[in-house]
Amino acid sequence: MNSYHGTDKSIGEMTVLITGASRGIGAQIALRFAAVGMNIVIHYRKSHEAANEVARKCLEVGANVCTVYADLGSREEIYRMKEKLESRGLKPDILVNNAGISHYALLSDVSEEQWDEVMNINLKSVFLCSQAFMPYMINQRFGRIINVSSVWGISGGACEAVYSAAKGGVNAFTKALAKELAPSGVTVNAVAPGAVKTDMMERFGAEEIRMLEEEIPAGRLASPEEIASLVYFLALPESGYITGQIISPNGGWLT
Repeated sequence: MNSYHGTDKSIGEMTVLITGASRGIGAQIALRFAAVGMNIVIHYRKSHEAANEVARKCLEVGANVCTVYADLGSREEIYRMKEKLESRGLKPDILVNNAGISHYALLSDVSEEQWDEVMNINLKSVFLCSQAFMPYMINQRFGRIINVSSVWGISGGACEAVYSAAKGGVNAFTKALAKELAPSGVTVNAVAPGAVKTDMMERFGAEEIRMLEEEIPAGRLASPEEIASLVYFLALPESGYITGQIISPNGGWLT
């Protein structure tokens, strides 16, 4: 075994599970890993058709791929998903906790049900999935857990208090779990993007997007491909000394 990289597997021999991979950043992460021929597990909750379309694109570049459904707010469904994958001989070496929903409202207008939904999908799922899939990584003394957070988890966003709280929780969870798993050769990092061109931005009009771009020193929004490339880098065996980090690709918006 290569003690520098921590594993004798090549990146192409590994399995990656990406939650919320039927669209947006998650879909691009799946395609980035597919480009090196990995075993790709595309998780979805709502759109089976969209997940299948991402799977088809992964197959076209020669990756092994499967799709799997689960409500990530449910421990039972996550462990059912795990059992289904194991029955196919798939044990993730890399877990990308990407699933998330946006929420935009004044805090005074937020219901308890809305709070619970955002926390379940954006934060609780990170806890449950990490807990479910990290034992295999610990046992083989190699693994990568990469959490997709947000710049608002660092700085907070007006009218996004619930979303910011959930992503801030993801960041704190990332730092704590990284310390816990480092002796086992498992790294835990978070990618906290700024504004990215995905359907989460659809609530903004063209003028609002233009004003937002003027606030960003880079003068533009990020592409999902740019975020996917950073996630891929953190998954590499060579990135084993990077752990407990919250890396925010945001075009200089927040430094």
